[in-house]
Amino acid sequence: MPQPPTRCPRCPRWVRTPWTAAVAILGIAVSLLVAAPASGAGAGAGAAAGCRVDYTVNEWSGGYTAQVRVTNLGAALSAWRLTWTYGGDQHITSAWNATVTQTGRSVTAAGTDWNAALPSGGAADFGVQGTWQSADPAPTDFSLNGVSCGGDTTEPPTTPPTPSPTQPPADCGGAALCSDFENQAGTSPSGDWRFTAPDCQGTGTATVDTAVAHSGTKSLRVEGRAGYCNHAFVAATTDLSAVGPVLYVRMWVRHTTALPSSHVTFVSMPDSSQGGRALRVGGQNGALQWNRESDDATLPAQSPAGVALSKPLPTGSWQCLRFAIDTSAPKLDTWLGDQQVAGLHADGVPTQDIDQQWLSRTTPPRPTALRLGWESYGTGDDTLWFDDVAVGSAPIGC
Repeated sequence: MPQPPTRCPRCPRWVRTPWTAAVAILGIAVSLLVAAPASGAGAGAGAAAGCRVDYTVNEWSGGYTAQVRVTNLGAALSAWRLTWTYGGDQHITSAWNATVTQTGRSVTAAGTDWNAALPSGGAADFGVQGTWQSADPAPTDFSLNGVSCGGDTTEPPTTPPTPSPTQPPADCGGAALCSDFENQAGTSPSGDWRFTAPDCQGTGTATVDTAVAHSGTKSLRVEGRAGYCNHAFVAATTDLSAVGPVLYVRMWVRHTTALPSSHVTFVSMPDSSQGGRALRVGGQNGALQWNRESDDATLPAQSPAGVALSKPLPTGSWQCLRFAIDTSAPKLDTWLGDQQVAGLHADGVPTQDIDQQWLSRTTPPRPTALRLGWESYGTGDDTLWFDDVAVGSAPIGC
């Protein structure tokens, strides 16, 4: 898919052109580490002896997203509720990983079914997106379960904290697909993994590498070449059509060349809801993106604000990439390490610059297989490695 200079019938609303450094996003981080006054309340939903709140903002003219992490420094909570007050005219339009409501300037965020419990020393991560007109100051008056996060500094518990539900275990457990490639014999992918070129094959190659690995001694190495007919993928033979209702994917990926301005893909999943066409993870305008082959929709939208809400894929080091695809609703989430990527989140409610175009198609995706490799629709050579790949019906951590 070459990069067009102007609008075209298959392109999204924004033209696929690179965005320069002039379209920068202001990053603001607020961190509070505090203790609340002693209380006679016991451990549970109503007790909090201390908390830390990290509130990190990506802001642009008229809009913002905030990634919020609340760490419980007191007794374990069976349910958590974080409140704050905006000092400007911010208005929240969507949220993820928490139930968030706003009345005037007052905001309440509560844990969902899967991250409601907050153990001592545990943390919960969630995010919000919103608009503003005159001012967007970061809030400072956070309270956890009605107890102000104001007071003397307190240290976290000295005993090892219980893992938070927002950080699922890295063990594959009962995953449908779990591969570290140590059982690969020879240099050509074999057994549970096979080389494939979905549309056309050129000079791209895929091999088993014994010199670079995230764990163990082996990984998959792909020499990706620019140009549409250089597709090179390694496909898992595992049938994923019954995994769900949410399909969770975890992989470690390492690559050499920064994501280019033109469209590239390194994860491709045949999707029965698109008649077998692919649901794709790759990059464009230097940042990670999702792409749907049937209508070329992207997540986020390739506008300056949309691209700024995504993240680049760092080069020269192993990166943990995770995503969750809801097969019962048009929703998905994406994490780079333990950080959710705001621009790679579709919650079923169209949001400008993020998932408005993506949600123009309401049929939920149904991936049936996993392919790892490289395809470029313009410029962009890259050398990539994949290791410790897992797919299952439960969250899989890094």
